Amino acid sequence: MEATLRWALVTAIAPVAWGSNYYVTHEFLPADSPLYGGLLRALPAGLVLLAVRGRLPRGAWWWRAPVLGTLNVGAFFVLIYVAAQLLPTSVAATVMATSPVVMMLFAWLLLASPPRSRHLLGAAVGIAGVVLMLFTGAVAADARGVLASVAAMVMSSCGYVLTKKWGDGVDVLSLTSWQLVAGGLVLLPVAVLVEGSPPVLDGPAVLGFGYVAVVATALAFAAWFAGLRHLDAGTVGLVGLLNPVTGVLLGTAVAGEVLSLRQVCGLLLVLVGIALGRPVRAQARV
Repeated sequence: MEATLRWALVTAIAPVAWGSNYYVTHEFLPADSPLYGGLLRALPAGLVLLAVRGRLPRGAWWWRAPVLGTLNVGAFFVLIYVAAQLLPTSVAATVMATSPVVMMLFAWLLLASPPRSRHLLGAAVGIAGVVLMLFTGAVAADARGVLASVAAMVMSSCGYVLTKKWGDGVDVLSLTSWQLVAGGLVLLPVAVLVEGSPPVLDGPAVLGFGYVAVVATALAFAAWFAGLRHLDAGTVGLVGLLNPVTGVLLGTAVAGEVLSLRQVCGLLLVLVGIALGRPVRAQARV
């Protein structure tokens, strides 16, 4: 139990960092360069981790890394960047909170791991909270931003489960670095063709990209993939509900977004959902 709780806490680093990423992107990064935004987030983070670990892909990982890099990093980062620019921080973060159910479905399909009742109950309660937080705020949700968030959530949920399926025998830092580098390289030619020259960055933007690359990407993805290594997909998905909690709290405390009473109730339901699906026993992992 102690080991499982410890890995759950490590995993929680990721959704907390990702929740803060919405605010940083919305407030400090250029709004008209989503492709370069994803590229400057992924590639530097991946190269840093690759330098730390110093291990190149082998065998099937030469094609697996681009597949996972596209699902979890390249296309995902662009869609999240678009959502962060079109939606308030709280709304952008809450859309992603439906991922526990989608991850459970992909785990059932790809890993032959049917969802547990406590995970389904926790997800149901958490998503009820998401509905309250998403559709009752003071600011209307932009449909384009919502669609971008939904697409990002579905792709990444599939990618995370595939990472769990394929990741045995590969250390977490290598697994993370390969995906980030591959995702960045996928974005590079598309960014040059579509957006032309890289955006000119002022001081706050440089610091913002530094934060999202180091904290919200390198550290967060390493923690997330470590959680996938040691916990089942349902538990990891529920821990991810901390993403909207962080986004809402930052949006309210820092960005000055209005939080309605119903959104407060929704936030509490999200926390209850996480508690209902909490790890109850340690799981052996090699």
